[in-house]
Amino acid sequence: MKEPKRVLFVNSEIFPYLPESEISLIGRYLPQGIQESGKEIRSFMPRYGCINERRNQLHEVIRLSGMNIVVNDIDRPLVIKVSSISAARMQVYFIDNEDYFHRKFIYTDAEGNLFADNDERAAFFARGILETVKKLRWKPDVIHCQGWISHFLPIYLKKAYSDDPIFSDSKVVLTLYNELLDQTFSPDIIEKVTMHGVKAKNLEILSTPNGINLAKLAIQYADGIIMGEENVNQELVDYVNEYKLPILPYEKFDHTDTGSIQRYNTFYDQFIKSSSDVE
Repeated sequence: MKEPKRVLFVNSEIFPYLPESEISLIGRYLPQGIQESGKEIRSFMPRYGCINERRNQLHEVIRLSGMNIVVNDIDRPLVIKVSSISAARMQVYFIDNEDYFHRKFIYTDAEGNLFADNDERAAFFARGILETVKKLRWKPDVIHCQGWISHFLPIYLKKAYSDDPIFSDSKVVLTLYNELLDQTFSPDIIEKVTMHGVKAKNLEILSTPNGINLAKLAIQYADGIIMGEENVNQELVDYVNEYKLPILPYEKFDHTDTGSIQRYNTFYDQFIKSSSDVE
């Protein structure tokens, strides 16, 4: 009997843990729809400080927590929490760390200024997911990255984790939004986010450290692109076309329409067949 195909969802937002938005509703309903279509799924997001742990019944997964991740030469403990969306019969895993995520706001402070360590938070989030999936010994066929905070995952996967048998066949699908493209990161971002297998030369595009270049970095290491808005920044669209990547055009997501789910499912399948059906 063939094993079901597996999709790993890397979300910046999931409803009901964050307010309704197009991104958070896709984060909530797309994994459920893909699971109901017969695939196995795992879903991750950051444990932002504004998420009420008691109301949402988050609890720590002790067997998955406990390792440290080095970002900017500092060891920080990785804490994994989990919550269930019972109506969807699915679990959501949360990447947590006291220094990075115990804040009342998501990406900005009370005055609306972007956090100076957003780059480190994104790097920690991406690496925390990859380390946790390794611990779960769960081999994803497709990794769907959604939201700017997921944008380091493609390069880490392809450069630092590609030799790991858990990820050797994984393909990256990236949804692009016009989200925080103008945010600027610290000038030493390249030194901060390098790790074994990821060298400074692989991160050259971040010499101008901003959100649009971080999105371009994610595109460089993606296998397929989903347009998450009707008018995605033209510079990013041109960059995708340079890499000749398969594209799923924008169509407003409607979780009540099985056709909406099926569009994603069919898009995933084109990346799965080449790697996994040769068994």
